Amino acid sequence: MHVMGGGDVGGAKTHIMNMVTGLNEQNDVMLLSFRAGPFADEARERGIDVRVIERTNPFRAVHAMRDLVDEFKPDIIHCHGGRANLMGAMMRRSRQVPIITTVHSDYRLDYLGNPFKQHTFGTANAIALRFLDFYQPVADRMARTLIERGFDPEQIVKIYNGMEFHKPQGAFDRAAYLRETYGVEIEPGDVLCGIAARLTAVKDIATTVRGFAEALKEAPQLRLFIAGDGEDLEMLQKLAAQLGAADRVTFCGWVSPVEPFFRAMDINLLSSVSETFPYSILEGVCAGCATVCSDVGGMPELIDTGENGYIFQIGDYMQLARYLSKLGNDAGLRQKFADALYEKASRDFSKEKMCERQMENYRHVLARFHTPRDARRGIVICGAYGRGNAGDDAILEAIVQEMRELDPSRPICVMSRRPKETRLVYRTGAIYTFNVFAVLKRFRKAALYINGGGSLMQDVTSTRSIQYYLYTLRAAKRHGCKVMMYGCGIGPINRTMNRDMAARVIDRYVDRITLRDDNSRTELRRMGVLRPDIRVSADPTIILDAAPREMVNVALEQSGIDPNGHYIGFGLRNWKGLDAALPEIAAAATYAYEKHGLTPVFVPIEFPSDLMPAERVGALLKCPWHTIRTRQPIEVTIGILARMTTVVGIRLHSLMFSAGQGVPVVGMSYDIKVDGFLKYIGSRTCLQLQTVRAEELYKLIDECVSGALDEQVRKTAEMLREREQENVRGAAILLGMTTEKD
Repeated sequence: MHVMGGGDVGGAKTHIMNMVTGLNEQNDVMLLSFRAGPFADEARERGIDVRVIERTNPFRAVHAMRDLVDEFKPDIIHCHGGRANLMGAMMRRSRQVPIITTVHSDYRLDYLGNPFKQHTFGTANAIALRFLDFYQPVADRMARTLIERGFDPEQIVKIYNGMEFHKPQGAFDRAAYLRETYGVEIEPGDVLCGIAARLTAVKDIATTVRGFAEALKEAPQLRLFIAGDGEDLEMLQKLAAQLGAADRVTFCGWVSPVEPFFRAMDINLLSSVSETFPYSILEGVCAGCATVCSDVGGMPELIDTGENGYIFQIGDYMQLARYLSKLGNDAGLRQKFADALYEKASRDFSKEKMCERQMENYRHVLARFHTPRDARRGIVICGAYGRGNAGDDAILEAIVQEMRELDPSRPICVMSRRPKETRLVYRTGAIYTFNVFAVLKRFRKAALYINGGGSLMQDVTSTRSIQYYLYTLRAAKRHGCKVMMYGCGIGPINRTMNRDMAARVIDRYVDRITLRDDNSRTELRRMGVLRPDIRVSADPTIILDAAPREMVNVALEQSGIDPNGHYIGFGLRNWKGLDAALPEIAAAATYAYEKHGLTPVFVPIEFPSDLMPAERVGALLKCPWHTIRTRQPIEVTIGILARMTTVVGIRLHSLMFSAGQGVPVVGMSYDIKVDGFLKYIGSRTCLQLQTVRAEELYKLIDECVSGALDEQVRKTAEMLREREQENVRGAAILLGMTTEKD
């Protein structure tokens, strides 16, 4: 059952209509509207079972809605908009049916510019949202906004707008259309820009007018057509006059149908301050327009700036003007963008794709909703997460990815130093690592506890941490969880007390252990750990892919690095022995530049601590060098390392990320885990940090650059990815989803 207010217009109307008509092909769909009118009539004409409840009293309306629910017996009630959300919230507890709402826009901005509606209808909707079961934002950015406002990430499922893509057929005389419809005469050389939106504050049409007026200075052949009406009309007309652009701007009023409007345009514009996934952009794509839009909602997921369109920052009319001028003066670029965006949009954002995603979301929602409250299905993941270390964050991302591939309906909770950040980034539940009461509560509902990756079992950095991690192993087992140590490293554990305690706890309370190197297995044997099922696998981060090429290019350019250059990467960290090694590393970096033409690039893994050794080496260099100075997403960091000809690393994950991408590595070991990894992959390019010498680095760099190691490195990457599957297989066995024989 889809529930709507009935007065929906624009993108929300298009979304709902496309959704219900698409779903109706293979499902029983009822559309409930709280207002009679064109929307309900059109849906009825398209074969949808439409019911209308026209009652202003919300209590009488919800009573009538309950009767319809009892008659139709829906599996899911799907709400759209404030009125529908309020009705759904009022009847939620009286019927055991999951209620999901599509969040078409930022509910705090829906009535921007109208304080009365904002404080009445807007407030009622904001409250009602808190009482629904699941939330379906139309774009990832809206999902982030909901999580930041305290909504449970595990109650959120994304959807993207979709439509039927078909290129317009037949001849079209745009000059005649504009003359007959709007009384406007255009010249043969005119380049037409169009925007279709309500003339309200949230659409920020003023930025479009300002950008257009500025662009006229470089591209006087531009013309602007504004399709829409609203309270900002008079203000916008005055603004166009003040900027001297009135004779090149046409206000078209409300346009329906919109297809011929976009067919007449060369460039489709959007300047909103808030959107989710606007249909006006997709409608322009269908009509063959080039696209320029503000950085809102899911637009970065559709548009790759410089490849198939342009995105500018909200309110930045000067950037908009530059993009308009460029497109206005280059017909070939307009066509290139239009063709590329049509190809991507029709492939990934079609009506069929949207309905497929919607059905997947429904299955997910039903599985979650009907899981018994006392069922042990959850997974708790613990590690050194939430401290800003890209290696640890990558481990978490990989484990979460693998657990969701196993069973997307299982709730996941992460023990993190920064639970708010973890919820936002990984879309999981999260609790503070050392909140013992919250941890124990989660253990009581979990099926599996994962002590996740990295070198948690060591006492070099802290005795308290190993004791706490051992406590969690014991507590999880005693509270009924299966317990797994997942793709981890062991040691060094130097203190006798810690070593004995670790051996006892691991041997008694852990069901399965997967290790990222052979040294760790040897260490467990020395400790006397024999009972758990122990397998050698690989670090979970090996499964992560690099970010798309264009995204990596942008990150490099923002750091002043030419994406097409040739580089040697360095992954450094502060550690005892680094001071003596600094001049040796600097000499090797200079050598790589002078002999092989490789410019040094320092790629920090942990921010901001890794910036200091990078700066210290940089100060000794006699050649150009670069540093990635801002924290990047994990996939981008991997993508940057993948661009290096070779990588010299102290940080273990700088070596792991690079090796996983097939890049030759040179290790400077400060810890047994670095030796263990390089030994595990069969590398002979490892030196000890405390005794490293420039001449040794020269030889290893020469060997890496020569190509002599390329085949070995390729096979290593394949081997690591294959062996990593032992991690997820072990988790599946403990969850009862497979057996040892499978």
